[in-house]
Amino acid sequence: MRGRQTVRDMVLSLAVIGVLVAAIYIFIPHDDSGTAEKNAVQTVDTRVEIATARRAAPYPVAAPEGLPKTWRATSVSYRATEDGKGGAWHLGLLDPEEQYAAVEQSDAPAEKFIQDVTLGATRAKGEQAVGSKKWDRYKGEKYNALVREEPGVTTVVTGTAPYGRLAELAAALVAKKG
Repeated sequence: MRGRQTVRDMVLSLAVIGVLVAAIYIFIPHDDSGTAEKNAVQTVDTRVEIATARRAAPYPVAAPEGLPKTWRATSVSYRATEDGKGGAWHLGLLDPEEQYAAVEQSDAPAEKFIQDVTLGATRAKGEQAVGSKKWDRYKGEKYNALVREEPGVTTVVTGTAPYGRLAELAAALVAKKG
């Protein structure tokens, strides 16, 4: 008789747990649609941050103009330093194929900055023509990058997007001082 009570109690406990799990599943919001994954990364408005960075940075801040709306900004920041050197501009985007691309700029020493924002990518052979300018190619395990070093600022366009998409983003960059 004791064995039957134990089995009966276990079955009842499992039934109660099953009812609780079903109630949680029904009453907790969830989205199983195909757009859920796309909407998981939130789009951010960059206008205020771009204007603020252009006023604060000691170099002309590059931001894209004229990119199709299929490019979505996902993160934006400007971090200044107390000594006025090494300020860093970041603008993260998703391209039309949902690949990551970012614009990174700084007046910090170029070599360390490039290594940090490209996650250790190394200089590759060849250059990428973007309009009338030449950008150095970098290749890494995680990110590829296009790098342009100019007096007082290094601009890096990096991410998981292919070089063609990175070049498209680089071509849309307009550097301005606020």
